[in-house]
Amino acid sequence: MVTVGLHVRVEARPGREDEVAQFLEGALETVRQEPGTTAWFAIRYGPSTFGIFDVFPDDGGRQAHLEGAVAAALLGRAAELFSADPVIERLDVLAAKLPGD
Repeated sequence: MVTVGLHVRVEARPGREDEVAQFLEGALETVRQEPGTTAWFAIRYGPSTFGIFDVFPDDGGRQAHLEGAVAAALLGRAAELFSADPVIERLDVLAAKLPGD
């Protein structure tokens, strides 16, 4: 069961779109090591707009993710890759269907 999540939206700097896509794709292996992250998705909205959507069983899992390696790398490379600071929204999950449900 998941109860909370995150939605992160980023805008790539001009000419950095492929680097942002590769960064997000490469983050998957790190996220797989996080026991408190139930589901994680790197998404592309358009040519230069990207996002991350992830869900957790509780706020402890969400907080661990926010303090983890992917978040640190994302924020550490923000000035280089993004035209503005990432927009990070915390959310509550009202209903979900996950594998095995």
